[in-house]
Amino acid sequence: MLGPKEKKERALGVRLGLKGDRASSPKSAMVRKPYRPGAHGPSSRPSALSEFGLQLREKNKFKIAYGVNENNLRRLFAIAVQTKGESGRKLLELLETRLDSVVFLMGWAVSRGAARTIVVQGHIRVNGKKVTSPGYQLRVGDKIAVRPESKDKKAFADRREMIKKYDAPSWLRMDPEKLEGEVLSVPTDINPPFEINLLVDSFSK
Repeated sequence: MLGPKEKKERALGVRLGLKGDRASSPKSAMVRKPYRPGAHGPSSRPSALSEFGLQLREKNKFKIAYGVNENNLRRLFAIAVQTKGESGRKLLELLETRLDSVVFLMGWAVSRGAARTIVVQGHIRVNGKKVTSPGYQLRVGDKIAVRPESKDKKAFADRREMIKKYDAPSWLRMDPEKLEGEVLSVPTDINPPFEINLLVDSFSK
């Protein structure tokens, strides 16, 4: 799905936090225009979706929210299927433990999109080595840190006060002063605005 980030959220009818802090402000398009984009505006009525349509909508939510394409999502699903346990749950764990997701969940970026930029620009180290792949898969015990040379960059300096008050998920440890963290366990308490079973069904056919 192409187009402005907030237009994507309106089309899907759900907030995905694509614009960071703006997403919860009165300036958010979802607040100002709580209806699907289009020529008919608020008077338009959403049409009933088929089973395929519902599955496609949920798939688009995942792709847009996590910044992955079809091939990446299918690859992660294939890994999830091969892993012991519930496939849907495992897929969520894989998405949440991508490096860009963890940078976002540490509070170091306002959104996953901003976190991707931070990673690609080389500001993040994993276990002491610079990693520039947003999709780098983190494991329990991996240590993540902002490079010392990057700590005074605007992207981090502007968020210092917020980071000090930020509570990272319980499965992550984050030092707000050093801008360092660690993956303590597999992700817990994941509550995304998605119907994971619809996505699993679409890939299982």
